[in-house]
Amino acid sequence: MELRHLRYFLALAESLNFTRAAERVHVTQSTLSHQIRQLEEEVGQPLFDRSGRRVLMTEAGDAFLAYAQRALKEIDQGLGELKRGRHDVTGVVRIGTTHTFNLGFIPACVALFLARHPTVRLVVEELEADAIINRIESGALDLGVSYRPSAPGALRFEPLFNEELVLAVRAAHGLARRKRIRMIELHREPLVLLPATFATRRLLDECFAAAGAEPDIVAEMNSVASMIGVVARANVGAIVAPNAVARDSGLRMIPLENPTPVRTPGLLFKADHPLDRAAKAFAALVRKQAMGAGGGQAASGS
Repeated sequence: MELRHLRYFLALAESLNFTRAAERVHVTQSTLSHQIRQLEEEVGQPLFDRSGRRVLMTEAGDAFLAYAQRALKEIDQGLGELKRGRHDVTGVVRIGTTHTFNLGFIPACVALFLARHPTVRLVVEELEADAIINRIESGALDLGVSYRPSAPGALRFEPLFNEELVLAVRAAHGLARRKRIRMIELHREPLVLLPATFATRRLLDECFAAAGAEPDIVAEMNSVASMIGVVARANVGAIVAPNAVARDSGLRMIPLENPTPVRTPGLLFKADHPLDRAAKAFAALVRKQAMGAGGGQAASGS
């Protein structure tokens, strides 16, 4: 079945006259008749009764009509979206993001988006992961860029990539020259970490427990930037995402293993609440930027 079959079917169903229907779709009457027969052969039953002087809908044709109308409406709306220019996108997009993404990734996305869609206003809030979930659920945010929630509830999570956390230390630290470090080797090692209210901290606690390690947590701070500041000034380590550490910081980033702590960043939005055009456009740009972010590996999609 092809799209033209549906258009011819609707034209005839609405006029019940082959001559007028053919004029409407700009084909000859014989072509229209032939295409309708092809459609009827494909569905396996007549859609029109041509036995009398008038053309009538059969019971099958009448049942098929509503589905054909809906299908063509969706297709025509989609084609209309594609034909509209980029600058037709307007409105406000409210975005929640965690601190790590707001360091560089989100600002880059915002700059690119505004260059393409200058008539859209973006409102970006830097929040903890749990707060992002709550604000999307309440309708205060349209979408979030955060990590996979343990219980998404009514939200849909779309993974962007997998992100391996690393140990950050200053150059004078005793572990600075290591190429890799096993989690068990951080037993009794002085660390500054996020508080237990953060999903990342809970992930790390699970990794430490799996390895049988109990690090010496000398400080808890609710800002990754503050943690990095302490690491740069003291003989302690912090476990962070690689993109949280500036290239000119002078800090060393060492991969972790057995187990490797892995976070999955992604898009969060209400599963039962479709995004508008502006929010869809921003989400599409985030997906594209994530593919070239370089800081993570492609996510598995689960």
